Amino acid sequence: MIKLRNWLWFICFILMIQPVAAAAAITAHYAVVMDASTGKVLYEKNAHERAYPASTTKIMTLITALEESDIHDDLLVSAEAANTEGSSLDLRTGEKMREIDMLFGMMLVSGNDAAVAIAEHISGSPGDFAKLMTEKAHLLGATDTHFANPNGLPDDNHYTTAYDLAVIASHGYTNPWFRRIIQTRSYSMPGHQVENTNKLLTQYDGANGVKTGWTESAGRCLVAGAKRNGVQLIAVVLNSEDIWGEAATLLDAGFDQLGK
Repeated sequence: MIKLRNWLWFICFILMIQPVAAAAAITAHYAVVMDASTGKVLYEKNAHERAYPASTTKIMTLITALEESDIHDDLLVSAEAANTEGSSLDLRTGEKMREIDMLFGMMLVSGNDAAVAIAEHISGSPGDFAKLMTEKAHLLGATDTHFANPNGLPDDNHYTTAYDLAVIASHGYTNPWFRRIIQTRSYSMPGHQVENTNKLLTQYDGANGVKTGWTESAGRCLVAGAKRNGVQLIAVVLNSEDIWGEAATLLDAGFDQLGK
């Protein structure tokens, strides 16, 4: 009986340390794995420390747009939107496009110009839209987050945490349009063809989202989602040397911990 108890204890110990061991080599400065349905944190590394989110910001932009507007509206691209720096959908001043098409472009190829056009349509300006994003994030429980723009371009007052991003993404998964957009691999719209920059969609079993990001100040970032046997996990790696490998490692550790 004693030997059996010792053996059972050893098995339980291995199961407990397995996720930690698997994630021990994570280079990301900030990371977390969360069960989206329960909010349970399965692994974390500096998850509550403030960090620059880069284009993972657009997860909140997408949520806000879906909840605050008619996605079938026609949007007119302003000069400010068309001239937004960074990754682009290559929108032209005066171009008209449905908001739903811009949302796909914003999420699949990280169109900063699309994010600004959407923000202007809903709130009148990127700054006012960012205030709305921040308010919504706080209501979700992402209280250590502050957005200064809708696209994640560098700003000292634009920050979040790995934990908050997981909370925000978890909420996003409750919206059918959110789920559809973030896991779409390729999308066609008038004058534009876009391919999703999230490599995990084709490389990881069960991958179904969510958003990449990069700036010099933020480093390489990824919020990754995957679903197996009815369990939806969110892995966040911010300022990582290997966003694809480390997100996959963390998702594996999370599923192993839950026995999925």
